[in-house]
Amino acid sequence: MRTPAALRHRAEEEAARLPPLLARAEQLAGTVLLGDHGRRRAGLGDDFWQYRPVQPGDPRRMIDWRRSARSDDRFVREREWQIAQSVMLWVDQSASMSFTSNDKSLPEKGDRARDIALATAILLIRGGERVGLTGTLLPPRRGQNQVLRLAEFFSRASDEDFGVPEHRAMLPNARALFVSDFLGPIDGLTTALTKAADRGVRGVLLQVLDPVEEAFPFHGRTIFESMGGTVAHETLKASELKDRYLARLAERKEHLTQLCAATGWQYGQHHTSASAQSALLWVWQALDRGV
Repeated sequence: MRTPAALRHRAEEEAARLPPLLARAEQLAGTVLLGDHGRRRAGLGDDFWQYRPVQPGDPRRMIDWRRSARSDDRFVREREWQIAQSVMLWVDQSASMSFTSNDKSLPEKGDRARDIALATAILLIRGGERVGLTGTLLPPRRGQNQVLRLAEFFSRASDEDFGVPEHRAMLPNARALFVSDFLGPIDGLTTALTKAADRGVRGVLLQVLDPVEEAFPFHGRTIFESMGGTVAHETLKASELKDRYLARLAERKEHLTQLCAATGWQYGQHHTSASAQSALLWVWQALDRGV
């Protein structure tokens, strides 16, 4: 059982991470030039969006005759879609995500996952969408206060070895973003995506890995230990495990690909050696394709 002093120290550590996380996410979101309404699209609404040339099948009542009179072509006046989309986030906060290789220039997987997820939330909220967490702790809302709440939740670490996505309170027909290394038991993820698909939820699965986890550059005597310290394995010839490890990793990626295909989700990979901006752009485009 933790003492009050230990709990206070842990709380102070988590609070200290909040401003840097917000700053990184804001800076990352700022690298994506989307304008004031990055996800604007035609549909039901009162606000004018744009004029476009008449297309086959457009009813005559849609033609803006005043605008059309100023040229030889006929134009339709489109209004902006104003039904806000709810987007649910889940970011793996488990011990596994605290892994980083010996390259000190690379961030922990968890830091990169939080940066991408929070930057995505900032862009979505700027675009008028509602963003929240899976489960019941933080329902989707708009506004800067929601960004602060998300940053606070993302700063809380878990002692579990591997994270399991929360599947309760999935809003029907919402969108979702799950970010993790997805190296733990797969059953929880399968349940979450299956239940989400049953409620019409479509989303994006982003797997974040350290380059070392892809290369397996180990030789000789090596002790492999889970980040939570609950599992350990010692070998005298680590290089002999490489082929089996890489085969298991490839099998896991294929499993994730098939799971996403079966549930209508999209699967992507990101390495912490790549730019966070590249991952953010991919997530943004993937979410937009899922609208």
